[in-house]
Amino acid sequence: MGPAGGNNINIMTDKRLIPPEVMTVLYQLHSNGYQGYLVGGCVRDMLLGREPVDFDICTSARPDQVKELFERVFDSGIRYGTVTVLLGEKPFEVTTFRKGFDSWDGRRQNVYEFGSDVREDVKLRDFSINGLLWDGKNVLDYVNGLEDLERRLIRAVGSPQARFREDAIRMMRAVRLSCQLEFDITGETLAAIPENAGLLKNASIERIRDELVKILSCRNPSRGIRSLRETGLLCHFLPEMQECHGFAQHNPHHDKDVFEHTMAVLDNTTADPVLRLSALLHDIGKPRTFTLDGNGRGHFYSHHIVGGDMTAEIMARLRFDRSTAVSVTALVADHMSRFAFLRKGGVKKLINRVGTGNLERLVRLQEADILGSAGPYDFRLLLDLMREINLVINRNEPLGVKDLAVSGRDLIRMGIKEGPEVGRILGILLTKVWEDPKINSRESLISAAEKIMTETGCTNSEKGRPGAT
Repeated sequence: MGPAGGNNINIMTDKRLIPPEVMTVLYQLHSNGYQGYLVGGCVRDMLLGREPVDFDICTSARPDQVKELFERVFDSGIRYGTVTVLLGEKPFEVTTFRKGFDSWDGRRQNVYEFGSDVREDVKLRDFSINGLLWDGKNVLDYVNGLEDLERRLIRAVGSPQARFREDAIRMMRAVRLSCQLEFDITGETLAAIPENAGLLKNASIERIRDELVKILSCRNPSRGIRSLRETGLLCHFLPEMQECHGFAQHNPHHDKDVFEHTMAVLDNTTADPVLRLSALLHDIGKPRTFTLDGNGRGHFYSHHIVGGDMTAEIMARLRFDRSTAVSVTALVADHMSRFAFLRKGGVKKLINRVGTGNLERLVRLQEADILGSAGPYDFRLLLDLMREINLVINRNEPLGVKDLAVSGRDLIRMGIKEGPEVGRILGILLTKVWEDPKINSRESLISAAEKIMTETGCTNSEKGRPGAT
């Protein structure tokens, strides 16, 4: 069922891209007298021959009416008129037509009035290429989205000012879609972003983070990061990166400023979010550690350490999950490890700090770092580091506390108070084992622990050796 009038365009879409459950939702709506359409990115992607990530449906039915039509329905975004229909294990968001929003400060707003006309709904959507509809047979276009799709343009529906004030995240989405699809943002839409960039402070930090990660997952992520900087968005959530722009390195190993070097490193990595985040932040500490010697040569002593601390703060501010934050921080802090003088046990310490799951990322980050610098490219130190890492891994020697022949519980039985002292002594034992793997036996480590306790004034008189009766 379509609205009277309108531009019903019979464009063939590849129905192999459409799950049968989508057709079930549309049929159920239509057969009960409601309008129902696929809308947004899924229609856009189908027309571009791309496999859609998810399928959003808009309808004339109210949320309570949708609930009457399906057995399993959840209030996933009821304040926005959205419920999620679950068919099997597949979720589909179904949203009632909207007619307007209730304020204009950049936050994603509550719907204050539901509509009955899909044309009113699509005129409130963000961009013309996301305002296309599909009713199960035909594409309906009320916003000139097909023309913009053909011309590879990102254009706000109606007034860009109004669309961005309704939801400031749309400015980041414009940048992300431009980067993702390799489309240009039209002049009027692009001009409205710097004018409204300050509204980003009202947006959810989680939504900002998610858009950033999507930009970093694009084929050429530097395009998106550059656009964020040029439009004035970057400084509102990542001001540290803004400081890198135009920061000359005054060093023969670098023919680019810190920002442009970072962009080159970013584009030389694969689309792994942890690796891309590490590439983006790997030199974040350089502007704060810069010194110029008497010969006019720039130095950035300990920038990786300062950068690691800054990265931990950034990851917390953007509310990344702990696993991602720990991995990215470790990679930034150790991205200079190929230059380190790795004495006996040093490679093991490196592996322990970074984690075995991040070793390939560390190598790829350092490889990209070299390719982003001035030529000729010298990979010898990196190859040496890779060789040492492989030797340690292949020898299957202890790398972490969990690999020791004794545990914290053993130390507690010896009379050490549960708490930081247990971890400190285990750390000392691990260092000894790194330097001499042969001592990783229960007897040797308990003896070494007793010696440490004696030297530091600890006592084991109350409990004795583990296993003693």
